[in-house]
Amino acid sequence: MAQDDLAVAECTRCSELVDSRTRIVNGVGPADAEIILVGEAPGEREDAEGEPFVGRSGEILNDVLRDAGLDRTVVRITNTVRCRPPDNRDPTAEERSNCRPHLDAEIDAVDPSVIVTLGKVPSENLLERSVAVTNEAGTVESVSIGETVRDVMVCVHPAATLYDRSQRGTLEQTIVEAAAIAGNPSGDQTSLGEF
Repeated sequence: MAQDDLAVAECTRCSELVDSRTRIVNGVGPADAEIILVGEAPGEREDAEGEPFVGRSGEILNDVLRDAGLDRTVVRITNTVRCRPPDNRDPTAEERSNCRPHLDAEIDAVDPSVIVTLGKVPSENLLERSVAVTNEAGTVESVSIGETVRDVMVCVHPAATLYDRSQRGTLEQTIVEAAAIAGNPSGDQTSLGEF
């Protein structure tokens, strides 16, 4: 599948997000990645650059991926909503619902071994229930997304480690476990496919 097949070129479902965005921020990474990382929404820098997780959280995520033996280029990184909410607020339930078909289509097209939710908003969006992220980090739940049952792993958001250093170990361990689920128990990048 071509990268362009996963991109949303135009969407006007959420008027407030349309007004606040510079661009639609689509997911990045291989169209056949074994791991999809799902964040909340683009921030200011992501909106400016057009790529998820390029700010401080992205730097942390890159470090954690590297430490787990993964490179950012072998995972798919996307968000619950593709447009920056005003003042970086959480996306509303309606906005998440409006963008959910885009996320479901991306997940269906990529067909990963595991989906890792980075924080409360994407966890609750995909699991469709209340999630205590700190307590549930590293847990895997099988959920129906579209027509397929998929493994969804709860993870803390990389930004959580900025405010609570003790969360770094949780983030690191969850990414290592996701790599193992994806068939990469040793952190050997070559086991995740052709690059």
